[in-house]
Amino acid sequence: MPITGKTKLLGVIGDPVEHSLSPVMHNAAIAHLGLDYVYLPFPIQGENLAQALDGFAAIALVGFNITIPHKRAIIPLLAEVSPVAQAIGAVNTVWRTEKGWEGTNTDAIGFIAPLRECDRDWSKITPIILGNGGAARAVVAGCVELGCSEIRVVGRDRAKLDKFKLSWQNTPFAGAIRVHLWDELPSLVSETQLLVNSTPVGMSPHIDRSPVDENILKQLPTGAIAYDLIYTPSPTRFLQLAKNCGALAIDGSEMLVQQGAAALQLWLQQPVPAKVMRQALLESLQRK
Repeated sequence: MPITGKTKLLGVIGDPVEHSLSPVMHNAAIAHLGLDYVYLPFPIQGENLAQALDGFAAIALVGFNITIPHKRAIIPLLAEVSPVAQAIGAVNTVWRTEKGWEGTNTDAIGFIAPLRECDRDWSKITPIILGNGGAARAVVAGCVELGCSEIRVVGRDRAKLDKFKLSWQNTPFAGAIRVHLWDELPSLVSETQLLVNSTPVGMSPHIDRSPVDENILKQLPTGAIAYDLIYTPSPTRFLQLAKNCGALAIDGSEMLVQQGAAALQLWLQQPVPAKVMRQALLESLQRK
């Protein structure tokens, strides 16, 4: 469909943003639906964030996604923030209302989407999350949404772990979180059905690395799920080792697709074709 003066605008902001695969996915879905929208990447530096929001309002941008490093910085600039985004401490999806810009976080929805396809009683599963950064926060929220009553977060720095736990204090998620140092991991792994890597270990260019070695992964129970939020390379070294040990492997591509689909559905207020978005993403990754 040709872009005209009537075409409605969507987009993604970040610094940098040229690496984002969101335009590939969203524009594929928009074309499939035959809608007069276009999804564009906008490189926005931190000092220009408030000015960018004013500009977006002036050109009637319908909504936008947010990537690094603006997910936290944008919160005080919004008229309203959803409870889940407040708990996670990050916004990745924004839309325009009569009150101004409102925001939420669809990362947790994206994270749990492939897990809902697995036949598990999540109320009886205690996930282990490797890492205690921003990505881990969406995983915590997702695990609570699944029904997990206890979640173990593993990191290397006691002070950072304690700060991570304290940051959830006034949220509905507070009671579920347990924090552990990395040297406790070998004694924990044998008791979990879900091991999640939320660290950047294994990303390009260090694709030969894994956050844990094979000796630890061998302790996973039969049929356990190893989930890596990284989606390129696929599989990561972590997932390769986990599969060798008999685990079910899930990479971050489905989380990327589903968080994007949730955002697009929110903007368009209609069902969106996640299958089309997934295919466009995989084709793009194969070309890289």
